[in-house]
Amino acid sequence: MADRKLAAHLLRRATFGPTAAEVDAAAARDYGDVVRELVRPTAAESAAPLPAYAEDPLLGPIPGKRTREQRAAAQQRARALLGELTRAWVTRMVTADHRLAEKLVFFWHGHWATSAQKVVSARLMRAQLEKFRASGAGDFELLARQMLRDGALAYWLDGQRNTAKAPNENLARELMELFTLGVGAYTEDDVKAGAKALTGWTLDRARGAAVFDPRRHAVGRTTILGQTAAHDGDSFVRVLVEQRAHPIFLANRFWLRFGSGEPMPSSTRDSLVTAYGRGHDISALLTALFTDDAFTASAGHLVKSPVEWAVGAYRQLGVPTAEKTLATTLNATRAMGQLPLRPPSVGGWPAGAAWLTTSSLQARMRCAAAIATAVPDSTLDTLRNGAAATKVDAVGRLLAVDEWTGRTRKALLDAAKKPQRLITLALISPEYAVS
Repeated sequence: MADRKLAAHLLRRATFGPTAAEVDAAAARDYGDVVRELVRPTAAESAAPLPAYAEDPLLGPIPGKRTREQRAAAQQRARALLGELTRAWVTRMVTADHRLAEKLVFFWHGHWATSAQKVVSARLMRAQLEKFRASGAGDFELLARQMLRDGALAYWLDGQRNTAKAPNENLARELMELFTLGVGAYTEDDVKAGAKALTGWTLDRARGAAVFDPRRHAVGRTTILGQTAAHDGDSFVRVLVEQRAHPIFLANRFWLRFGSGEPMPSSTRDSLVTAYGRGHDISALLTALFTDDAFTASAGHLVKSPVEWAVGAYRQLGVPTAEKTLATTLNATRAMGQLPLRPPSVGGWPAGAAWLTTSSLQARMRCAAAIATAVPDSTLDTLRNGAAATKVDAVGRLLAVDEWTGRTRKALLDAAKKPQRLITLALISPEYAVS
């Protein structure tokens, strides 16, 4: 490839933050080979798996009626486990070998946005993340079917209340509007029929999973988007993925998160839709996206979300994922408007300029200072020697910033005598805020 800027651009988008060594390695390889390895990694993953939870303080079997104190203790324990899971997942984001795979888990978490604020179950939230990890790069139809069986999503959207006598429309509506088709691609009659197709699924508290109870399922034929049958969840998904609007909707979602905040060119859309094909192949869609001319020309078009920004800084600066440091960082990303496992609504998190508010900048500054304090000596040593200009270039190389504007460069030159101050200013710079 021999193009370091292009390699950096690809890795900034496809991972949480490329190190200087990763950019150098990618620049020395063929671009197509780098994309293929990102999309379909061949080496084994060495990062620690997320902690497993055999029991759940709130959703497990309840032996008799709990006292107020027992309920409070169970809630406190459940939230502690969610905190543990959140820190473990962020640690995996920082340390994962399969860098795109982990970012894809984060993408799907924002797409099938499910919040632990309501679910309050580390067991259910972990199970959902593992579905994304196992199936998020394959056949979207399979992933969608699995999500209709996901305990966390079912609880989040009141699926456990969906019965033949009283169909609940929440999951059916969001499945069409936010997960597969988009606004305007269905009618209210389709929502009602879809809700009936999903009846029967409920949450088994003892198992911590969604289960099907045929006694709660609405039997009979219904019509969804012009197709009449005795629909169930699987046939409902099949109808949705066969709609013309579906691949366009999904291609736009990927473009807005990995490509650009600007509208996708029609030629790019056609390329992504064709690659996605009748196999609903997410890996093929990603490959088409990363190799499209519009993508390679889109540097500087996306604002990093708080989590992407923080995880990237950890990776690039070699910051250890100590529990105390992570807790400080997550408090800061929450103040910036983003905390893993807690999207604000079923619509997920915002994007673009929404992350650049005055209040979020103040939190970003505090977080950048905390991260700089935790940077190991091995990294700081690269910024301690040489002329001020050399140090400014070195911090840019560490953070995969192609070049500094004159204004930013001047601020960094003024801080060059203090490595931690230099890092702090670099992290809050406009050049690092975008990718």
